[in-house]
Amino acid sequence: MRSFKGFSTGLYGWQAEYWKDGREPALDDIFRACAQAGLQAVEADPTPDVLALAKRHGLAISGAYIGLPLHEPFERLNVQETVLPAAIRLAEAGGTDLVINADPKGGWDAPQPKSEDEFERQGDNLSRIATAAGGLGLTVSMHNHAADGHNAEGDLRSVIRYADGTVGLCVDTGWAHVAGMDPIGLLRRYPKRIRAFHLRNQFGVVPSEELAEGDIDMKALLNAASEIGYGGWLTFELLHEEGTNAKRTLAEATARSVAFLQACLRERQ
Repeated sequence: MRSFKGFSTGLYGWQAEYWKDGREPALDDIFRACAQAGLQAVEADPTPDVLALAKRHGLAISGAYIGLPLHEPFERLNVQETVLPAAIRLAEAGGTDLVINADPKGGWDAPQPKSEDEFERQGDNLSRIATAAGGLGLTVSMHNHAADGHNAEGDLRSVIRYADGTVGLCVDTGWAHVAGMDPIGLLRRYPKRIRAFHLRNQFGVVPSEELAEGDIDMKALLNAASEIGYGGWLTFELLHEEGTNAKRTLAEATARSVAFLQACLRERQ
């Protein structure tokens, strides 16, 4: 069985727990909770302070996430300032996954349909970003975040049809499900383009409390990832929204999700 690098997590869900109470996120406490939950890494821009905190808690840096309006002309993305400094920090910190989000046209509050020309431009921009970051040893992937079918399918075409083969997909299982896409089907249809994951389960459009619960068969997804030869990080993106009605803390849900995936992996041995 193909082995994975380990379990990591994005930080948005952890930060959101603080924002609910009107507090500033405390990274030291978040990283401590991540380590205690059984994670080995975090996905974050490893600035000196962030990297020092991660090392203090025995955590590696798996990757960095950058949101960009990829549908706009390349010059407006200002890659020299928005991407390359973080990419260099990531490479120096030993991270591997440079995850680029296709931000919505019109903003997060009122996303608009992108045109096919804009989807094609996204692919070209991703290719140019991969070229600019070339030589750093990083994997550049587009992260799917669209909640509607039109933009989700178009963002997918940005990579599959319009981007260079060096550009991969970071499959966010939660957002794929919300947009009506089958995340397991994505793995089987595009095995050579799967380079990273953001793992979250869902009950419809509502995030579930932990990975073992929800509409997505996470055990089957893990099996499919292994079958296509994926050997990267398994990065969590758990999110406890009001509709989730979580009975446990995010730290507890993360620990249970780690244990669940570990049990799934043991069954395959």
